[in-house]
Formats: sequence, structure tokens, C-alpha cells
Amino acid sequence: MNRTFNTDGYCDPELNYMVDLSSRLKEIKAMVDAEKYFTINRARQYGKTTILTALADYLKKDYDVISLDSQMMSALSFESEQTFVAAFSEELLDAVDEFPEGIKERLESFVNGTARINSLQALFKGLQMWCSKADRKIVMIIDEVDTASNNQVFLDFLAQLRAYYLKRRRTHTFQSVILAGVYDVRNMIRKIRPDEVHKTNSPWNISAKFRIDMSFDAEEIAGMLEKYEADYQVGMNVKEISELIYDYSSGYPYLASALCKYVDEEIAGTSLFPDKKTAWTKAGVLEAVKRLLSEKNSLFDSLIGRLKEYPELKDMICLLLFQGQVIAYNADDQATDMLLMFGFVRVEHETIQIANRIFETRLYNYFLTLPEIQSGDMYRLALRNKNQFIQNGRLYKTMPEFINHTECGGKKWDI
Repeated sequence: MNRTFNTDGYCDPELNYMVDLSSRLKEIKAMVDAEKYFTINRARQYGKTTILTALADYLKKDYDVISLDSQMMSALSFESEQTFVAAFSEELLDAVDEFPEGIKERLESFVNGTARINSLQALFKGLQMWCSKADRKIVMIIDEVDTASNNQVFLDFLAQLRAYYLKRRRTHTFQSVILAGVYDVRNMIRKIRPDEVHKTNSPWNISAKFRIDMSFDAEEIAGMLEKYEADYQVGMNVKEISELIYDYSSGYPYLASALCKYVDEEIAGTSLFPDKKTAWTKAGVLEAVKRLLSEKNSLFDSLIGRLKEYPELKDMICLLLFQGQVIAYNADDQATDMLLMFGFVRVEHETIQIANRIFETRLYNYFLTLPEIQSGDMYRLALRNKNQFIQNGRLYKTMPEFINHTECGGKKWDI
């Protein structure tokens, strides 16, 4: 079976062209070896599930690994402590093939209701027993924790994990716990309890910083393309093409893979690019950028949805897009924190920048559709000068005409 570029779900190296993850896996394993509990927070379609799937396989030579997905648990599972314990135990039974003596029966008693009591305390006593009887240390990975983010019972579950972590020198517990999702725990708590106390008193404040860069650099994209070139021998200039893809995507995993997929599957074989050889050129990649920007997909829908869900983010995006304003990175600013979390921006030289050129163009076009933008002088000036900034559907530069005075999101900004 021929490998393909994948933008749906996690990537499998036997089925898909993908970058080499070995250096990242080595870094993450070092955190696991050091008994770190941590969260991998990245924007949608940033390769979280792919890295977790590869990590589970990578760790199995040294650890017993429990891989769970919160999406498998329904809303009913979080209605009470008892329903959560039953549902979580059922997921453990499905995820693990072999248990130490007595553990499977204990979990089954939570599921079928024969346990004396279904409580988090009882569940964690069982997990403690499991860790004490296991031949090897256990690592637990939970993907898509956003599914549980609106539920107090999940925060209580995190609090129990924290309690056992803090006394890990005196009792048996997991070697490492890894959570993955878009939201970090602070934002989960904010959604449930908006009061100031609970913004800072996190049940997951034991979490170590996850500083591993999951975006692709140009060399990593080149490595992926070299595998493709070895299979098809189209004669592409790998260095040029990889740098061009990076230039537009800034290494955002979904965008880089989507551009490659467009070139390979939709552009090759058209009248302008009759074969793969002509498609894997600068012109072919630019056509891929144009087509990607014009499509409706879940990533772009998510970006726009976040702006509608959190209107306070619009002002900062507007300043960046239409004024080219330099905004210093402030780790304590909630809007900045959320823009980073959702993938809108990146930090570069201690300032906030739109994450990549593709997002710049897509967001620029979206802002020009907003009634509050259309009603101002900025809209008319933007349309009149749009051809200076959008060429072939792609944003080439910001709009310095607006730097001295403009309106964003109904607000007037003087700089």
C-alpha cells in the first residue's frame, strides 16, 4: 500500500508520510524517567494524538503504559463521582490486557455496581494496589482531556492524582501521568469556577512545564519529502519546497501536511500541473496554499469559533493584522495566554506574532466580513488597498496605512 499525507487523525509511519519524531520521543521519555506529571497543551490538529500514540509504543519497552481517551466517556460518565468511577474503570478494563492478581476483579466491581462503594477514594486505593503489584512502573496517558473540562468530578480526579503524587515517596503510584488537550487545567477551572480563588488554586499545580516544540522545522519537512521523493522520484527540489511550505505554515503540523496532500492528490493531474513532477514545484505549492485558504475545514472553523466564543480575543488579533502593532509578550495576560493556547499566535523575540501566513490571510478575510469592521473607514480603505496585501489569495504584508489611526472591533486605537 502506498503511503499518503494524512490530515485526519493520528499518523502511522507505515501508512503516512510524516516527520521523524524520535528526538521528541526521547525528550518526553526523559521527563517520564524523571517521574514528571505534565500536560501537553497544543492547538487543534497540532499532532498531539500522533505523538501520544508513538510515545505509548516508545515507552512500552521500559514501562507498562495505560493509554486512555476521554472522548470515549459520555457526558453521563461525569454526572457524579459514582458514574465516573464506573466509566473510568470500564475504560481501564478495555485498555489493558493483563492485570496483577485481584485488580481486574476490583475494577469490574466498580463497573457492575457490586463494589461496597464507588468513590474516587475507593478507585485510587485500587490504583495504588495495582501500582504496588505491577512488575514494572506504570505510565498513564489520557488524551482529549478537554472532553472532561466542564466537569467538577474530573477536577476532583486530578486532585486525587496530585495527592498521590505528593506522597509518592511513601506509597505506590504512577511513574508519570500525561494529559493532552487544547485547554490547560487553569482554563478548565475557569470554565467551571470563574471566581479568583480557583483561577490560581489548581489541583494540577504539580504539572511540569512541557517545553518541547511540536511544530516542524524546514529540515523536518524536508525529511518527510525525501521519503516521498524516494517513492516517486519526481525530481523535486526538496530544500526549496520544504522551505516554501515552512514559510507559509511556520511548521504547524496540520497545515504542512495539508499543503503536501493538496499538491500530491489534488493539484497533480490538473490542466496546469498534469503530473507529479510539475506539481511538486514552487507554483504547485502556491496553488496548494490558495486552495487550502479557500476551503472550509475543521481547523479554520475552530479558529473562527474561538473568536466568537471569546470576543476579547478579537481586539488583539485586529491590532496585529491591520496595524502591524508590536505587542510585547506578557505571560500574565489572559488574552495572550488564550491566543497562544488556541494556536492563533506564536512568541517571537518576546513579541506576539500571528502564528503563520496562512492564518494571517484567513483571519484577514474573516475580519473584513464583520459588521463592526464594515461600518468603519478601515473597511473601505482595506478593500481599496486589498490587492496590495492579498495576491493570489495570500497575504503578503500587513497594512501600515492603519498604524496611525484605525478602529478594531468597534474600538478606536491611537498609536
